[in-house]
Amino acid sequence: MNARVAVGLLPAVPLLLGLLGLALPPGDGGPRRVAAALGITGAALALIDAIVLLAVVTSRGEPLAASTRWVSFGDLEITLGFSAGAAAFYVALAVCAVALCVQVYSVTYLHDDPRYAPYAAQVSLFTGAMLLVVTSGDLIGLLIGWEVMGACSYLLIGHDRRLPEAPAAAVKAFLVTRVGDVGFLLGIAVLIADAGTSRISDVLAHDYSSGTLTAALLLLLAGVAGKSAQFPLHTWLPDAMAGPTPISALIHAATMVAAGVYVVFRTFPLFQRSPAALAVLAVMASITILLGALSATAQDDLKRVLAWSTVSQIGYMTGALAVGSPAAALFHLLTHAAFKALLFLAAGAVIHTVGTNHLSRMGGLREHMPVTFWSFVVGLGALAGVPPLAGFWSKENVLTAAAHATDGGEPVPVWAAWLVWVSALLAVGVTAWYATRLLLRAFFGPSRQHGPDGPDWEIGFDDARYHVPAVPHDPPGLMRWPIMLLAIPAALLGLAAFAPGFRHALELEDPHLGVAILLPLLLLAAGAGTAWWLWWAVPGVDPVLALGRAGPLFASGFHLDHIQSLLVVRPVKALARLATAADEHVVDATVEGTGKATRGLGGLFADAHRVALPGAAVLVLFGALILSVVAWLGALS
Repeated sequence: MNARVAVGLLPAVPLLLGLLGLALPPGDGGPRRVAAALGITGAALALIDAIVLLAVVTSRGEPLAASTRWVSFGDLEITLGFSAGAAAFYVALAVCAVALCVQVYSVTYLHDDPRYAPYAAQVSLFTGAMLLVVTSGDLIGLLIGWEVMGACSYLLIGHDRRLPEAPAAAVKAFLVTRVGDVGFLLGIAVLIADAGTSRISDVLAHDYSSGTLTAALLLLLAGVAGKSAQFPLHTWLPDAMAGPTPISALIHAATMVAAGVYVVFRTFPLFQRSPAALAVLAVMASITILLGALSATAQDDLKRVLAWSTVSQIGYMTGALAVGSPAAALFHLLTHAAFKALLFLAAGAVIHTVGTNHLSRMGGLREHMPVTFWSFVVGLGALAGVPPLAGFWSKENVLTAAAHATDGGEPVPVWAAWLVWVSALLAVGVTAWYATRLLLRAFFGPSRQHGPDGPDWEIGFDDARYHVPAVPHDPPGLMRWPIMLLAIPAALLGLAAFAPGFRHALELEDPHLGVAILLPLLLLAAGAGTAWWLWWAVPGVDPVLALGRAGPLFASGFHLDHIQSLLVVRPVKALARLATAADEHVVDATVEGTGKATRGLGGLFADAHRVALPGAAVLVLFGALILSVVAWLGALS
């Protein structure tokens, strides 16, 4: 097959099969089996295609690209096409692998869901849209994939209609990301209008004025903040946990939040020419890194711990971009895709078995769920940066890049580089603390899920969404195999940093194993050791109590939802009510009043026409007299 055709098929296959899946009727039986086959086939074919294309690009040593003119508006040329090198296909490989695991996992996880068919189709559309963003050679194609992802996220987050919070979470995710998307659309419009083309290669080579470029990049960063859940547009992501757990894995690991990072990676030559945009990105990343990490320390919901950790880890990626190391950002994106997908799917296994998301109602699962426990050990170890797991090597690259940027010589201001480095260092210890707390609360100690005769798993119970077995156990095969497969890259993917081909494709620097890594390792040991000591000092007591009054503050995400409600939501609602009142009482009243006045005047004339003949004659004579007087006065003047 022609390589160019294969690149086009990469996003097209899951998109087309997703559209076919949407045409299936909901229900069990045949439609469900067909929907599962379409979803799994689309992800599997895309994965094979990505592997083949990666091999082709690696052997050729140059990107695959093709473009065609779509339409012209005067001097403005809009194109459609693709352009993807080895780095793009590594990302595509991660997207397809996670999507395939999610499709297989969901067959069992949603075994009793009557709306499984549209769910599987929407996952395929979501996957295809992300692949379109990854491979698109022009900004219009990228924008189409960007928007389709937004629509799919809305549908998938609100999928479980049995949860009352799901529709609100879906609407919140859609609206918050749309706020950023308005800026993203305007930024793309500025770049295209000034360059005269939508082809990304031409846009990157165009000579923009400093003011135009900075304005366009800041607008793009608004969209990045929304899609990638970066401060201040991050508040939708923790609430999005109302969606099915496999969707959480897909959003957090391979699509949506990764899209913003990849867009900055793709347009990084423009960012290099704008120190102001890099400084804004550095501030945004630094706040997000610590905000997400601290908020994760006090969550009781298992999925919300992982959601806030995603906010923080995406901050590491944007921080690497800000300090001038897109290679480190992409490397962490790939390792994060592996260990975060592993963690969410393993979390789904726990929730599916225990019937609750709350850590305060778990405990003692280590002996009953050994596969899930060791998957969590690998995933949380990679998240915290324990050597030699994947997250250690990618975080090491981010920290090294930030440390080098503090010496100057990079486009980003030195103060911004210091901000990123210090924030990333502090978050190492915090991340190790909440990762250790999660592992201890869920898998160690006695069970804290009490029924009338002891732990609920000793008697079994039914939940609105889960059938909880009498004794918790590892999930069945179709859920267990994806978890076990994802544990492999979560543990070993970091070692790819030693492979010359991988380093060359990402333009990654050689691993640094010198004294510089001692400080992160000390912070990691301090964070994990503190959580462990608190757990064993007061057995069974949540280590979060050691945070004191800061605990509720961290648990609320620093009340930023409330602040946004006060500063944005309530004023906008008040303005909407004012506009509605003005429309009803001024505009509508004016229109309706004019109509009433006209009808009233018409009624008076109608009544005048119905006056009796003597009265009418008097009125006619009176009118004639008035006209005569007017005429006489006119003649005198």
